[in-house]
Amino acid sequence: MNNTEIKTSGYIALATTSILWGTTWVASKIAVSQMPAFQMASIRQFLGGISLIGFFLLYKKLPLPTAKQFALLLVMSLLMFVGANGLSTWSLQYISTGLSSLIGALYPLSVVLIELIFFKNRNVTILTFIGLLLGIGGVGIVFYENVFQHHPPGFIFGVMLSMSAMLSWSIGTIVIARNAIKINPYYATGWQMLISAGILIIIAFFSHPLMPLQQIPAKGWAAIAYLVIAGSIVAFAAFVYSMKKLPAALFSLYAYFNPMVAIIVAGVLLNEPLTMNIFWGAVVTLFGVYLVNYSVKRNSRKLMKEELE
Repeated sequence: MNNTEIKTSGYIALATTSILWGTTWVASKIAVSQMPAFQMASIRQFLGGISLIGFFLLYKKLPLPTAKQFALLLVMSLLMFVGANGLSTWSLQYISTGLSSLIGALYPLSVVLIELIFFKNRNVTILTFIGLLLGIGGVGIVFYENVFQHHPPGFIFGVMLSMSAMLSWSIGTIVIARNAIKINPYYATGWQMLISAGILIIIAFFSHPLMPLQQIPAKGWAAIAYLVIAGSIVAFAAFVYSMKKLPAALFSLYAYFNPMVAIIVAGVLLNEPLTMNIFWGAVVTLFGVYLVNYSVKRNSRKLMKEELE
């Protein structure tokens, strides 16, 4: 396979990742309309976790995590899959798919703010602050339209859930960066999914009567199947492939495409509002996130160069 073919296959993998992970927001929205949110999240994480762990244990013959590794996996599962995934799934009962996915895309901004406030991070420039303002302002445009034109019951609560999920993901990202764990990251993800599945089903049990599995509608099971197969397996494999074949600046673009895919597909399949204000709000938000990422990476390289000199 020549270099052109490799890049083409990498772009195809990137497009696959963006589309599938974008549509998982819509699948989650459908699933929570059929069953309690935490129960759905638990079933999804259990099936996804078992699939990943089974692959690495049986095919790759990896050992079980050590006690120290398991402790960190427990912390990460609480932050990334119980806090982030669980709360964002719950938020879909109250707010639109597009708004929830857009708030989720803000996590690089909150990572920068958390590191600036608590860790005195020096990777902040005027361009970073411009990006922060644009990101927050873009969500404000979407939020404004939802509040004053489409204000379903529990809207503010849903936004708070989504913001909490985004912050939980941000904290998890920082914890990962500052606590290296010597274990295959995808194997680790499988364990985090499995651990979170147990925690989520306990939360579901005490927060809402569990729905018997045989009473879950076929539509709900179809949405879960899509989340596990398309979101946790196919898109995950495509992401790993694109990460290997494309430069970091390219394969990371999936994070900007996902919310747009979610907004468009939710508009088509779920009849969620799809107006120019929402479109431009999303564009402004994602451009702000891009500026933050770009400025932080550029300043990191500059600081590294200064330290070497």
